[in-house]
Amino acid sequence: MKAYWGGAKRVAVALAMAMVLVPGPAAAAAGDDPPILSRTIPAGGDGAGLGLAMRFEHSPYRGGGTRNDLVPLYVYEGKRVFLEAYRVGLKISETPDSRLDLFLGYRFEGYPYDRIPASLAGMANRGPGVDLGLGYQQRRPWGTLFGELLHDAAGGSNGTEMRVGYRTDWALGRLQLQPQIAIAARDANLNNYYYGVRPSEATAARPAYEPGSGVNAELGLSAVYRLSDRWRVIGGVSARRWASGVRASPIVEDRVQLSGLLGVAYDFSPEHDAWPEGRPLIVKALYGKSTDCDVAKVMLLQCFSTNTTDQTRIASLELGRPFIERLNGWPLDFVGYVGLLRHQERGLQDDDWQVNAYMKAYYYGFPWSAHVRTRLGFGVGVSYAQRVPYVEERDQLARGRSSSRLLNYLDPSIDISLGDLVGVSTMRDTYLGIGVSHRSGIFGTSRLLGNVNGGSNYIYSYLEWRM
Repeated sequence: MKAYWGGAKRVAVALAMAMVLVPGPAAAAAGDDPPILSRTIPAGGDGAGLGLAMRFEHSPYRGGGTRNDLVPLYVYEGKRVFLEAYRVGLKISETPDSRLDLFLGYRFEGYPYDRIPASLAGMANRGPGVDLGLGYQQRRPWGTLFGELLHDAAGGSNGTEMRVGYRTDWALGRLQLQPQIAIAARDANLNNYYYGVRPSEATAARPAYEPGSGVNAELGLSAVYRLSDRWRVIGGVSARRWASGVRASPIVEDRVQLSGLLGVAYDFSPEHDAWPEGRPLIVKALYGKSTDCDVAKVMLLQCFSTNTTDQTRIASLELGRPFIERLNGWPLDFVGYVGLLRHQERGLQDDDWQVNAYMKAYYYGFPWSAHVRTRLGFGVGVSYAQRVPYVEERDQLARGRSSSRLLNYLDPSIDISLGDLVGVSTMRDTYLGIGVSHRSGIFGTSRLLGNVNGGSNYIYSYLEWRM
């Protein structure tokens, strides 16, 4: 069963991320767990956004203290696909009053990774999970009723949770508030995995224990404040009362668990129709080599060497769609990309695939751009690797650090119009350039990215054209 769910998770993640940029008008976001993460940015029904938030949580574990976690915020709403900070999913059906979703979501549970309290000393680690979920919501003038069925898709707990609740929205000028109440019924597998003590882990002060199934009660209040048309401050607080079986565990503090979130986000949603008819398809083909140069040094033109000991390569084909052209009349475009990348590991380990999904900004307001159009690009998104790339595994092992298949993705680049260069007007939207494919764990501050401090860099050349 574990092998089945592990394979299902890998396939589902790759498919869902590959579909993140499918066009179509968007709808309101589905409910999330915990409620403080349910409102990242209001995408306006047809858009995308990026941001960062700091998440605070009183650890449920005895002596665990308060945990801090950096959460990258990736938000996308399409006709059939949505991405909300830590969830990616498909809209199975949607009407003005209801919505049914199938999604993958990150579970923010597990032992502290940086400071193990005495209550957990000697116990096998319990890490965060990935849930396969089915969610339904019914909208009414007085609020929204929602329900979710979640099952562990990573093969850790093999647990199941069912959540039902109610939320409503209050608009107070620039401030939008969303109170929420929910109850969550969890099976014994889920509670025993995270809050039980196995016989092999029992001590005189920590007897073997199984919490069994139980029902939690949750209250939350999330908020979005519009600083401007596109900048948002987001935040929220939540309180969770654990079931009596969990509270009685020798490794759990018997108290209400509080958590909160505070961050900032930028809304890329276009003011016009996001998906006009005839929107061109962008194709990008790239090939690159690994580098020991830091991405910042490459961007500052201080390092370009690809003469590494491993000599690993990457090759990728990416598809993109223009999202916003000439934002506010500036020479600034935004394009959404999804790419399938192949790691060529040169016998050091098996070659494997990687999926990248990101939003990229292009600036082209240079004095010479009327003659030879030149673009500076910077992309931000997520990257999921079938296997941790060799250069990441090697470097992280040498530093005694963890690695992760899911990481933040950066893609800085510079290119010129090949049509302008050779004097062929029909090729003006064909670009030749160089860039950096960068995976990073954001300095080990994000549980969502495996608390990885490090990553990998590949310098690549590319050709891009419009279909």
